[in-house]
Amino acid sequence: MNFTRWSARLPGTQRRAAARTDTALSPDRRADGSVPAARAEQLTDEAPPAAEVPGVDELPVRDVLDRVPALVALLRGPEHRLAYVNDAYVAAFGVRDLGVRAREALPELDEPGLFPLLDQVQRSGRPRTLKSRKAPDGRSYTFTCTPVTETKTETGTGSDGGRDGRGVLVFATDVTDHAEAAGRLRASERSQRETAVTLQRSLLPQKLEEPDDLRVAATYHPGGTEAAVGGDWYDVITLGGGRTALVIGDVMGRGVRAAAVMGQLRTAVRAYARLDLPPHEVLQLLDGLAAEIDANQIATCVYAIHDPNEGRLVYASAGHLPILVRDEDGTVQRAEEPTGPPLGTGGWIHTSGSIGLPPGSTAVLYTDGLVERRDEDLDEGIAALERALSGAAGTPQVVCDRLIRSAGVTPEHDDDVAVLVLQHPARGGAEAELFRNAALELLGGVEAAPRARAFASGVLTSWRFPTDLHDLGVLATSELVANSLQHGTPPMRLRLRRTDRRLIIEVTDGDDHLPRRRRAEPGDESGRGIAIVATIASNWGSRRTPGGGKAVWCEFVLHKP
Repeated sequence: MNFTRWSARLPGTQRRAAARTDTALSPDRRADGSVPAARAEQLTDEAPPAAEVPGVDELPVRDVLDRVPALVALLRGPEHRLAYVNDAYVAAFGVRDLGVRAREALPELDEPGLFPLLDQVQRSGRPRTLKSRKAPDGRSYTFTCTPVTETKTETGTGSDGGRDGRGVLVFATDVTDHAEAAGRLRASERSQRETAVTLQRSLLPQKLEEPDDLRVAATYHPGGTEAAVGGDWYDVITLGGGRTALVIGDVMGRGVRAAAVMGQLRTAVRAYARLDLPPHEVLQLLDGLAAEIDANQIATCVYAIHDPNEGRLVYASAGHLPILVRDEDGTVQRAEEPTGPPLGTGGWIHTSGSIGLPPGSTAVLYTDGLVERRDEDLDEGIAALERALSGAAGTPQVVCDRLIRSAGVTPEHDDDVAVLVLQHPARGGAEAELFRNAALELLGGVEAAPRARAFASGVLTSWRFPTDLHDLGVLATSELVANSLQHGTPPMRLRLRRTDRRLIIEVTDGDDHLPRRRRAEPGDESGRGIAIVATIASNWGSRRTPGGGKAVWCEFVLHKP
């Protein structure tokens, strides 16, 4: 085949030819439609004429293509019959028969998916490229298919005697090294992401604690496909005495560092929670800790406490999104102020607020990945979440899943998402019999103690506790009341509460000095009450109450039949 009669519209050819205004093409070269001429450049002005390198316009096209290290094949006609392959192609895949259809002559182009592309190129007259496709020889190539047109003869027909003079030039560049390097990079990124996600998940609670009075569920979705997972976290902490702490937070930034800071903050929250401090005091401690961990790492957090006796969530927020609460009829309330700046900023005195959580209601704590979108205002995202929550009924896990779906969170979501859902169930029938309360105001002086023992005995008998548990409950009541009468101040109150899993006894008074367990000497007349309670009860503790004063409690775990 005479290659001087074919022209290829290679990408950029016209652009480069137009730039060579200092090189004049001879009329016969411009008219034959061949590749534009390029002027040979001399390395030095003193180079002898005999050493001049011939220009591209002085070489036959076939010689040029045979010297190209890339693989080149020329196909012509609507059936894509093979007209030419260069030496590099023969070296890679062997000798090919000319005049045969491409599907039979070049079967190695089938696996990269090149055959459909040939028809597209011939129909559109525009080049097409397939990047980094693996061929049967195990190497990767970038294939460029360029339309070519056979130059017409003086009679106006192609060289093949009137057959279609259109064709496709297949140009394949070996990119195996680049493909392997890219594959190694992707594998490294996957490994780093798996490490980060594993670290993050290991720092989150593997199993949520199950409070007696709440049903809870949580979900976490790492964002994006890269290794830069975030620092979202959540936790549920039973405080004793029937109270439960709930926390959700978000460490700003991405990657393993954010996850590590998150782990330290979560551990600190659990430690501070054991002190049974009010929410704003917990955040105050976390604020100082966050600055010590990393002054450049900012985190938001909500810490809330649920007390079944109050039917409310007492919370404090450090720059976090508001808690949403849905009541039984579907009305959604948004927790408002107080909200302080994020953790780690310092110089702020946090305060606590509260929002009602009556029986039958559902509360949602979440991170910004659930509601924040680049093309929307944050308030619009929160409003959309409120609408989704108003129609979300069912168990906490069902509510979690519905909120995730309504927000359009997918595995490709570009931000981490953490959601914590809690429900205060409305109980009735036989279940209601297992959740009972009884309270007594402790009035008077020393006569309050026998009155408290009699009240406790009657309540525990009506709740049908076995004799041994009844006697232990009366003894614990006697010691707690006696301790409050001796060291506390009015008003004083005794409260007994039972759940399906435990009996809780609590005494409150107006003095804020917390009792501590100590070893009484043989000659001491007091100091044994708390030691006795700690010995006979499954757990005990004390805390300061929001209005001033303290509460001392103990609990007995019930053995299920």
